Parts: sequence; structure tokens; C-alpha cells
Amino acid sequence: MTKYKSKISIEVALDENKIPEQLHWSAPDGGVERQETKALLLSVWDDNAQEALRIDLWTKTMPLDQMKVFFHQTLVAMSGTFERATNDEKMAATMRDFCDYFAEKLELDK
Repeated sequence: MTKYKSKISIEVALDENKIPEQLHWSAPDGGVERQETKALLLSVWDDNAQEALRIDLWTKTMPLDQMKVFFHQTLVAMSGTFERATNDEKMAATMRDFCDYFAEKLELDK
């Protein structure tokens, strides 16, 4: 029996062509109320279909250089999450190697 529920919400303001102009997210239990963001990547697992479902959104004002950093930081975080979720240290290290390669090719370390 569930004793407590927590809510995370995403608000998307669209232009006339249904392109995101503003994104806000809230997680009241974490102290976040209508925090503005320029991009979000959300993945959920569909147990019945055995597949990942995604919502990838970014505003038309998200700078390209920031998008590249956002992807890099997300990949680095996913490497850590993968390791904690699976205890597969070898594959997590391989993922981190790719993150280093990704950053090098995008010249993010400069």
C-alpha cells in the first residue's frame, strides 16, 4: 500500500507552430517550483512493451554550445546511474571513456 505520493511536473509553453518557447519544471518535495529550463530529456520504462519511452524537449532559444554541454553532462550522469543500477563497473568505465571521447571531439574541455 502506498503511503505517500510525490509529484514532478513539466509545463511547456508552445508558440503557434507548437515549438517550445518556455519550459518549467516543479518538484515540490525537492523545493523546486516552476524552475525555468531550456532543455529536458525524460525517459520512462514501459514494462509491458519492454521499451524506453522518451520526451526530449528544448526551447528555440537553447544555445547550441549549451546543448552540447548538456548532452555531455547527461551522458556522464547516465554512466554513474548505470553503474549504481547494475554494478557493472567495466561497462560504466567504457561509458566514461566514451564521454571523454565525446568531450574531446566537441572540444568541451577548452
